[in-house]
Amino acid sequence: MKIDHAQKIIEKWKRERPDLDASSMGIVGRILRLERIFTKSELRDYSRFGLNAGEFDVLAGLLCSGKPYCRTPTQLFNSLMISSGAMTNRLDRLEKVGLIQRSADPNDRRGVLVRLTPRGFDLVNEGINFHVEQEQFLIGGLTKAEQDQLAALLCKLLLSLEDE
Repeated sequence: MKIDHAQKIIEKWKRERPDLDASSMGIVGRILRLERIFTKSELRDYSRFGLNAGEFDVLAGLLCSGKPYCRTPTQLFNSLMISSGAMTNRLDRLEKVGLIQRSADPNDRRGVLVRLTPRGFDLVNEGINFHVEQEQFLIGGLTKAEQDQLAALLCKLLLSLEDE
């Protein structure tokens, strides 16, 4: 039977410290290892489109907002849980390459609206299609039922930790 790196570590701890229940190391270690694999894949996905993860998130946030694919910078950075400074840098870059455009907010003299350009719309749609295909490939070792079960368990774990 084939075992993974996490199981090898657990076996070492069982031998050295049989009094210690190291089973949590298997869960946390595997999640951390998967995170590295997933992040590496995502970075390749985004770079394929000339973007970094943060820029892709901004474009995806605009797309998810629905027509007319427009939000204020505050709405964007709140939905992405980043600082306003980080948002400004992302918006500057995206505007510079023609993927978004900023304009005055007609409902707020001091406000700005951020909108996907047609080029940004096409790019983020193509990017999200590719991204989802890659994610499906990454979890393809699990059946649909296993994917649903894993999603539910991860959600339960996250909610228990985020409530603290």
